[in-house]
Amino acid sequence: MNAQQPEAKLLVVDDEPNIRELLSTSLRFAGFDVTAAANGREALAAVEREEPDLAVLDVMLPDMDGFTITRRLRAAGRHFPVVFLTARDDTDDKVTGLTVGGDDYVTKPFSLDEVVARIRAVLRRTHPDEDNAVLAVDDLELDDDAHEVRRAGEVIDLSPTEFKLLRYLMMNPNRVLSKAQILDHVWEYDFNGDASIVESYISYLRRKIDSREDWEPMIQTKRGVGYLLRSADRR
Repeated sequence: MNAQQPEAKLLVVDDEPNIRELLSTSLRFAGFDVTAAANGREALAAVEREEPDLAVLDVMLPDMDGFTITRRLRAAGRHFPVVFLTARDDTDDKVTGLTVGGDDYVTKPFSLDEVVARIRAVLRRTHPDEDNAVLAVDDLELDDDAHEVRRAGEVIDLSPTEFKLLRYLMMNPNRVLSKAQILDHVWEYDFNGDASIVESYISYLRRKIDSREDWEPMIQTKRGVGYLLRSADRR
């Protein structure tokens, strides 16, 4: 790969120098442009300076945890994907990470091949496709170019993975999609087959897309089968 055309610009944040250096070196070798930071303050400054395409973010940092950093980024309108690193294989941590807008999770100790594979999968699923720049189902619109979702003209703020999930649902209106189909299309790297991630993201998306009482619920569950986005003419 041409060194002048990196695959993507990454930010690696970890307070352990050995891990930070190992990750940075390995990701550069894999073809990425990498900036490293040792704590939350350095990370936030690096985001402003470098405008990364993705962050690899340790959860446990000395000044603020990775969840707090992600909340600050999202509140500031920074919606690039985040892959969390943690020493704890804790379901609560995973749920918290996804709730604040994370996109994937890697548990220490990890293999470098796994980290690279997950980063590439997240970048693939959060990169807008060239075709179908604007999708519309009833009063719900998804604009790939602007990375914006609107319902009844109201802008709805989504994380990159929520955006990708909604796009898949909108490309298949009134069609029931199984958890396996959603995992394969949206996550690609399948979270070790953990289908509960689909349930969580459907729940997050439903709270945003179907949030108002005067909006007809669009995201529906077919128990034991899957999920669908139902249009007005099929309700």
